[in-house]
Amino acid sequence: MQNITNIKFQNIGNIPESVKDFLNFELNDYNFSVFSPENVKQKIKSKSEFFNAEKRNLLFEVLKNQHSDSQLSENQKFNIDSILLENTFTVTTGHQLNLFSGPVFSIYKIIQTIKLAEFLKTNFPENHFVPVFWMASEDHDFEEINHFKTKNHLYKIEGKSGGAVGKIKIEDEHFISDFENEFKNSAFGNELISMMKHAYKTGNTLSEATRILFQELFSDSGLLILDGDSQALKSEMKPIFREELLNQNLHRFSKNNVDFIKNKYGKVQVNPREINLFYLSETRNRIEKKGNQYKILDTETEFSESEILEALEKHPEKFSPNALLRPVYQEFILPNLVYVGGNAEILYWLELKDYFEKIGLGFPVLVPRNSMLFISEKSVLNIEKFGFEPADFLKNFDEFSKDFLLKNNKIKEILDQKENALKLQFSDLKNIAERTDKTFGNMVSAEEKRQLKSFERMKKRLLRAEKIKHREKLEQLKTLFHKIHPEEKWQERVLNFSVFYANFGKNWLKFCYEKMPAEKSELVVSGFGE
Repeated sequence: MQNITNIKFQNIGNIPESVKDFLNFELNDYNFSVFSPENVKQKIKSKSEFFNAEKRNLLFEVLKNQHSDSQLSENQKFNIDSILLENTFTVTTGHQLNLFSGPVFSIYKIIQTIKLAEFLKTNFPENHFVPVFWMASEDHDFEEINHFKTKNHLYKIEGKSGGAVGKIKIEDEHFISDFENEFKNSAFGNELISMMKHAYKTGNTLSEATRILFQELFSDSGLLILDGDSQALKSEMKPIFREELLNQNLHRFSKNNVDFIKNKYGKVQVNPREINLFYLSETRNRIEKKGNQYKILDTETEFSESEILEALEKHPEKFSPNALLRPVYQEFILPNLVYVGGNAEILYWLELKDYFEKIGLGFPVLVPRNSMLFISEKSVLNIEKFGFEPADFLKNFDEFSKDFLLKNNKIKEILDQKENALKLQFSDLKNIAERTDKTFGNMVSAEEKRQLKSFERMKKRLLRAEKIKHREKLEQLKTLFHKIHPEEKWQERVLNFSVFYANFGKNWLKFCYEKMPAEKSELVVSGFGE
């Protein structure tokens, strides 16, 4: 394996403009949450004041209990014990309980979280920093997580959808035998097969399986794995949940942020509900207030105000935060300073700034997670043969092929020159025409549009002609493009970590750790042998 290049998110076309603006400190109201030593120092101060000994004791007991069935490394033991110390803080990431970790970016998230905790230890040596993985065990979209892909197969399990996925049990192991057949001859295939058999044996829940898998991969690094589906932790949230039921504060106090993001970027990632809570029973269903009653949607269950508050008091574990309230839950129960998340996650965190202020909760530093792209040595040679660099392949194929076909094209250059000259001529003519008569100015504008459309038709015709002329080379480039971007998506959003681990084992994890920036948001492009 070798590193080829690192590309800043700000220089990648399909990274959302909102994320780029955030990273460039161009969203002034959110600059306090962009990673910088000064911002981290400020978070340490505010979190120290908020996260008292009582909260630390509770978190310590929950972590100790949740890790009681795991064979802990010395680093994990130390990190659990250190939670009791007032100078210990966490760096957190979270993810769904995808089968065998799902697309490989979930692994990159964890690696960056671990490395960022180490980075902070080096830069703030008077404090201790613990990497935490938050299991999204209460999600109910089973269809979204019940599969993973390798280069050759789609692996999938069956299960009852609608309830908290963490409680779903593995009922059959047929996918394991198929996985074994695919990887048994790989250099580290037996390690992968052993991990899978251990984690996904019949009877294990998806929460247990995910914990076992990540324990195997990351225990030596000291990673702690936290399940928010906890009666003890949710008891801490009763005041927040109560206000959500009675006053819908999140909806009210996120409105300005939501409106700002909509007006500036056209949409928001998640629209807040009036009540951002689910009710957990056999299924996970939204709570909606209708008149004086609280209805559990898609069920016959409903509560009066006094009844639902009594249910919250006695059984807080039955109340589950949605995607927007979950960050609040996380920051309330952890001494957390930094959250490492995907671009979409970062955008819905930004909706919450005013709500955090309203409830007096410190807002963390947000780090858009790094991406990695592994390209085979053969593909690297082919890229060079065509006169490209790996960065050229980050666009979608239509954009990429258009740039390739029209690059240094003499006719295209002349068309562009003539079009620009035409625009300048009409600009001068319109200025004079509008002074003479408005209708005359309108006629000039209409004629400009008509003539510019002719240039667009000529460019499209030129592109079609170039496609025919370079058909064979275009097909070769398309094949190469699909090797780099399976299903025309970024590799990390399709392939499972097993594709890379099979050839290199834990050395691949070590390589990712070494090459991945800790506090920056970049795409790391690396080569590897097949």
